[in-house]
Order: sequence, then C-alpha cells, then structure tokens
Amino acid sequence: MQKLLELLVKTLVSNEDGVSVTVEENEKEITFFVKVDEADIGKVIGKNGKMANSIRTIIKSIGAKQHKKIFVKFGD
Repeated sequence: MQKLLELLVKTLVSNEDGVSVTVEENEKEITFFVKVDEADIGKVIGKNGKMANSIRTIIKSIGAKQHKKIFVKFGD
C-alpha cells in the first residue's frame, strides 16, 4: 500500500524527489504520513480537498482486507 500511495502522489507533483511516505502501524490502525514540497501541496490536496479524499478512498479500499482503520495524512 505504501508504494501505491507513493506512486499516486508522485504522479501529481512536479518534484518527485520531494515526496516521502512514512507509516505508523499498530493493532487497530495504519496511518500514512505523506510529505511533499510546499509548492506541490496544493496539487495533492486539490480543489476543496477532492484529490486528497480520492487518494484516501483508494488506499482505504485496498486496506479493507486487513480489517484495520486506515488514515492518510498530508503535510508539507
């Protein structure tokens, strides 16, 4: 899932080297922290957060098989 998330974000941004995805996992949930350059954060979030919500939906649907809550958080 981490590689897919990284691939999705890298296709949206101008500076692919500025993308990093870290994961925190425990018994009940998985949290992905996505960091991009400040210039690209608008491209990842999208208008009214639509792009970010779409990315979250894709990752959550893939992670449903693991029976854990999945969160994707975007930052700079």
